[in-house]
This record gives sequence, structure tokens and C-alpha cells, in this order.
Amino acid sequence: MKKVMATGTFDLLHPGHGVYLEESKKLGGKNAKLYVVIARDSTVEKRKRIPIIGENQRLELIKMLKPVDEAYLGNKNGDFLEIVEKINPDIIAIGADQNHDITKLQKTVNKRGLKAEVKRVKIYHNDELDSSCKIIKKIKKMNFKGKILDKCD
Repeated sequence: MKKVMATGTFDLLHPGHGVYLEESKKLGGKNAKLYVVIARDSTVEKRKRIPIIGENQRLELIKMLKPVDEAYLGNKNGDFLEIVEKINPDIIAIGADQNHDITKLQKTVNKRGLKAEVKRVKIYHNDELDSSCKIIKKIKKMNFKGKILDKCD
């Protein structure tokens, strides 16, 4: 049984997250176990933007998803390989839309003496709202004229 590790922010869950996690698990073959690492709020703020949903709630949501066997918050100290050492995966899955250099990441993993093979998920869920940023942008553009926003007080 292979261990597959997937990572991400998972803010404003959408079908693309589900596809990424399903495809990540498939990389390990039959009976693979999927371990998901959720980026800390501080990490998201440094690399992307302020998250809409806090890290503990994002962790709770990811744990509820069908393909996920175990989920953890990433390290606060910024050493992402610490959690890799803890989980000890056979495969580290990188999303089709994630901006990581697979070769460079594999060298970093190898240099640390870890056995994990870094693989990119090939399938991407392409849709109008296939990223958290696209969802945020759509909400910003919408003119609710008080209809919906009044009900959210």
C-alpha cells in the first residue's frame, strides 16, 4: 500500500480541489492512502493572499472529503520537508495548476534523504470558477443591490 501526500491551501472549496485529491490518490494505485497537508494561514498570506477560511476550518473540511485518509496542518516554521519526514510518503502529488518545478522539488527531497517521488497530477478541472481567486473576483464584481448581502448580516 502506497502513501501519497498532497498539499494545498484549499480555501473556498470547489470541484477542482476534489479532482486534485482524487487524482493524487490514484497516483499510488489500488489501496493507496492519501495524506493531505493544508497550508497554514501565515504561509498562505506570504505566498498568495489572506485566506477567507481559517486553517483549522480548512483542515476540518478536507478531513471530510471522501479520498482523504488523513489530513494535517503544515509546519509553522516554514520547513515543508518536516511534515514530509513525518508522513514518509512514497509519492508527493503536485497539482496540475500548482506552480512548482518538479525536478527542483525532487532534488530537494532527495537531498534530504527522503524516498518520495514527486509526480504531477495530469487532470485539471477546468471551469468558470476553478480557483478560489476566481470565486473571490466573481463575488467582487457582482452587483447584489442589497438582495443577498442584506440576508448575510
